[in-house]
Amino acid sequence: MNKLTPNGEETIVYEGKIFEIVKQPFKTGDKEVIFETARRSPGTRIIIVKNKKMLLTKEFRTEHKDYDYRLPGDKVFNTLEEYRKVLGKKDILPFAIKAAKKECLEETGIIANNLKLFQIAKAGATVEWDLFYFIVDDFKESKQKLESGEVIYPEWKTFNEVKELCLNNKINEDRTVGILLKFLLLNK
Repeated sequence: MNKLTPNGEETIVYEGKIFEIVKQPFKTGDKEVIFETARRSPGTRIIIVKNKKMLLTKEFRTEHKDYDYRLPGDKVFNTLEEYRKVLGKKDILPFAIKAAKKECLEETGIIANNLKLFQIAKAGATVEWDLFYFIVDDFKESKQKLESGEVIYPEWKTFNEVKELCLNNKINEDRTVGILLKFLLLNK
């Protein structure tokens, strides 16, 4: 079985505000193939739990033209330039932890005393957009510090209510649905 190995430097063929398209030649046997990847800064999602309840956020999402239940979280890096400086050179995890703590406070008013990495969810082979899922079960309550234009309502839900939201398409980020169902199965 032939193995794919990089055969040259990657080239950025398109750069937007949050996505870039990267091409890179790979060698497989005696052939060279070009792979394209869409790349975005990784994100964080925070599973905040207490007494068999989970804190979700309810926010209006323009892409759905409706409210969506979500886990709090955001990008690890605000720009592609920041992300590129770290990519392949440093461990992303410390940056993800810092970003998760910041978003936890901003979106929910929760000061996370400790974050535990639950899972890193990959988007797929041709889309590089990892989501770092953290569990927070040790925290202090404070006040939301929303950014301008954000309208986010934190709501505590029982584990059964979270499961129903997942199964009834009230949580529209499918990777999050999978992670939440896995979490709920492990924490019956």
